[in-house]
Amino acid sequence: MAIQEIELERGIEMPTVRVVYSYPYEEMDVGDSFTVPVSARQKVLNANYRAAKRLGCGFTAKTEGEFIRVWRTR
Repeated sequence: MAIQEIELERGIEMPTVRVVYSYPYEEMDVGDSFTVPVSARQKVLNANYRAAKRLGCGFTAKTEGEFIRVWRTR
């Protein structure tokens, strides 16, 4: 079994990361909110976590009957 030589390349630009949110996180100001059906609970909670980390802000969610309301907190 021959060892394959790996060639090092420099100066190659990385592709830009494309982030598409299903929810309007980037347009929200502190105190703004939106609702989603309660069936999307886990999806929106995961998205809140990722968006908060990426955008450097905070989100909280509360169940209101058949919907979950998400607020931007900071």
